[in-house]
Amino acid sequence: MNNVKSNFSIKDLENLSGIKAHTIRIWEKRYNLFQPNRTDTNIRCYNIENLQKLLNVTFLYNNGYKISKISQLGEEKIPMVVRDLVSEQSNNGHVLNSFKMSMMNFDQSQFFKTYNSLLKEKSFREIFYEDFIPLLTELGLLWQTDTITPSHEHFICALIKQKILVNTEKLQFSTPTNASKTFVLYLPDNEIHELGLMFLNYEILSKGYQAIFLGQSIPIFSLKDLVPLYDNIVFVSYFTVQPDKDNIMAYLEDFHDLLLKDSTSELWILGKMLEEINQKDLPKTIIGFSQIDHLVQKL
Repeated sequence: MNNVKSNFSIKDLENLSGIKAHTIRIWEKRYNLFQPNRTDTNIRCYNIENLQKLLNVTFLYNNGYKISKISQLGEEKIPMVVRDLVSEQSNNGHVLNSFKMSMMNFDQSQFFKTYNSLLKEKSFREIFYEDFIPLLTELGLLWQTDTITPSHEHFICALIKQKILVNTEKLQFSTPTNASKTFVLYLPDNEIHELGLMFLNYEILSKGYQAIFLGQSIPIFSLKDLVPLYDNIVFVSYFTVQPDKDNIMAYLEDFHDLLLKDSTSELWILGKMLEEINQKDLPKTIIGFSQIDHLVQKL
């Protein structure tokens, strides 16, 4: 079982804040900004309060405050100056830090507070592209560097999924207005990363199309059931970890032969595994996209 992370190394702080470990040490020693604990072997160990303070200090530093001035503000004053600065300007950096702190503290109240403050100025679509996508990109890097645990990732992703579902449901009450295509959204066998696919479902519905969301781990042969029911099907999938690099071309060949050959259907795909193939080798009925917005532009 993975333990919930509550103590952080200086490398963790570097990954979460973007401030180099060497700089953090200087701020700590020269300006007494942090008071980390020490292990038995004299290695620095930071708690969640240290992380919160560093993110606030980083925000002020990135907005033109000199570190010498920040150090003179005091523990209680720093968050107040951050709030005042945020109220004066729209700053994506503070939003990301707020979402990251809600994740590290498992604090859904902070998540909702941050999200609702964004809703006063942005649409849900704008929040997803401008705030959630950068956050999810950072999560990937934090995961790779072992800065966060699966518990952190699942917590924040579940909250984002909840917002996608709420906004998708609003669209599902409306009758489709564009019958030129029917979109079938699915993930291949053993693929469970569905957040991006869920947002695409929202975007497709918002354009007036009919969307059939099947979700995780769907075998190719199961998709055959839809072919007799609809004309001009566009299958949409995310290849994040599956099919793997050794099997992706064989998968696409099987998909083409079973579902696309001699039909008007297409397969649109996104995901990291596309990097493992030469898309020029794909048939015209299989189209790869590097980003969500590129696919949305084609709708």
